[in-house]
Amino acid sequence: STGTQSRVVTAMTMLKRLLFRYQGHVSAALVLGGVDVTGPHLYTVWPHGSTDKLPYVTMGSGSLAAMSMFEAGYKDGMTEEEGKQLVVDAISAGVFNDLGSGSNVDLTIIRTGGEVEVLRNFLTPNDVAPLRAKIARPTKFDIPIGTTAVLSKIVEVTESRTSTGSGSGSGA
Repeated sequence: STGTQSRVVTAMTMLKRLLFRYQGHVSAALVLGGVDVTGPHLYTVWPHGSTDKLPYVTMGSGSLAAMSMFEAGYKDGMTEEEGKQLVVDAISAGVFNDLGSGSNVDLTIIRTGGEVEVLRNFLTPNDVAPLRAKIARPTKFDIPIGTTAVLSKIVEVTESRTSTGSGSGSGA
């Protein structure tokens, strides 16, 4: 250890080299964010190892809808609350406009002082738990024999080869 703080660009470089080595076969499209001695950083790392550094980034199947929200709402000097609301709106746009984008909003806030706050299930617009709680399901299904009608039945008898068990070839 050199006794110095790691740089976000170092983590990004390690990730991009790993992904480049596997030529996209890892299939990981990543958003990497962090704060180091040079300030805040936000990167996209594509599955084949290329990277972008931008003030706002999106990745994944809902990224086009999310990017449209960032393009419309981003401005320099936003407060933390404004930033959180913009991210919630962007992720929600991805969730509601793409079937593969999940169903909830998780936020991670990385502050300049090094504090990290993870807000799991910050917003759960598609939470089905209340609906499932209203439906009583039986714990066991008792389906009596004969419930399903048998339309035809064919039984074929085949020859069976059985050994006599004489012990030859047993190796004992």
